[in-house]
Amino acid sequence: MIAFYCHSKHNSGKELCLECSVLEEYALQRLESCRFGEEKPTCSRCPVHCYKKSMRMKIKEVMRFSAPRMLLLHPVDTIRHYYQELRFNRQK
Repeated sequence: MIAFYCHSKHNSGKELCLECSVLEEYALQRLESCRFGEEKPTCSRCPVHCYKKSMRMKIKEVMRFSAPRMLLLHPVDTIRHYYQELRFNRQK
């Protein structure tokens, strides 16, 4: 989603711009240290907010832009994402 956002908004070509590279690296670090591991819910449903406020605002902007377009570009990934969210909601 970050790559799609960067290419669309920042006209960055094949590589991510510096701002989006920093955001991607931060997101990957947070995912690696997530206490939920493979059972991690989607970020919007997670009881623990592990992002700093500034980074959370940036990632929300990326998600708001990319999520609706993902259904057209990557339908399988989109369906998998919503399935995970649904599964987590049922477990609660």
